[in-house]
Amino acid sequence: MAERHVNVGWAEGLHARPASIFVRAAMAAGVPVTIARAGGAPVNAGSMLAVLGLGAQGGEEVVLASEADGAEVALDRLAKLVAEGLDELPETV
Repeated sequence: MAERHVNVGWAEGLHARPASIFVRAAMAAGVPVTIARAGGAPVNAGSMLAVLGLGAQGGEEVVLASEADGAEVALDRLAKLVAEGLDELPETV
């Protein structure tokens, strides 16, 4: 299983707009991805309700994971998005 540990770069955490950006990127990744708060249970990264339900705050560590082939590249892109707190999807997602 591939994993990435990353701190949430959005000051407001994974709420509303940032969660929407992240979920769209996760769905576009082409592989199933989960996200979890450090030490918490993983949830589907492609589910807006699940991501909002995490309640991840700005600066908090989250874990992105996938067991799929090609997951390394997808997780790298998602980790960069989360860490940098981007306001829109990069073209490479």
